[in-house]
Amino acid sequence: MSLITSTGRRRIEAQGFVGFDDGTLAAIQYWLRLSPAICLIWTAAGLLLGSPMILWALVPFAALGAILPTHPFDACYNSALCHLRRTPPLPRYGLPRRFACLLATIMLIVAAWALQSGHSTLAYVAGGLVVAGASVNITTGFCVPSFLYGLLFGKPPGSGKEPRLRGLGAGG
Repeated sequence: MSLITSTGRRRIEAQGFVGFDDGTLAAIQYWLRLSPAICLIWTAAGLLLGSPMILWALVPFAALGAILPTHPFDACYNSALCHLRRTPPLPRYGLPRRFACLLATIMLIVAAWALQSGHSTLAYVAGGLVVAGASVNITTGFCVPSFLYGLLFGKPPGSGKEPRLRGLGAGG
């Protein structure tokens, strides 16, 4: 089993995934990037094709990630992939990660509306922010909106505490 670095742990905890043991975090750290990866691909496709409809179709999924304790795209992993991979299911989203989904929802609405209204520069800036933010998360595990959440509202409760022996009591 691979290990989780202290930097990796801090980046995951900053997203609200706190109180998990190193083994659990090591097993799920890259799978936590699945939903951002799907959003990145979907957003990039909408922008590259100049299609507001593609972006509008993503908005409900992003909004559900902000509202629900688990992102709908994580259901794919939790219902099938984690069993095939023999890894733990992804835990519930904390407020920082849900805040990230809220910001993505707002940017997607702006991008879709702007494309639909002929304001292409605004559309590509708003959509580009979603793509850029997701790219950073996917490549480094650092979530820019979760970092902003931490600056605005403080660190998630429980971050920096002793990890629980088994990390799935709070989630998925």
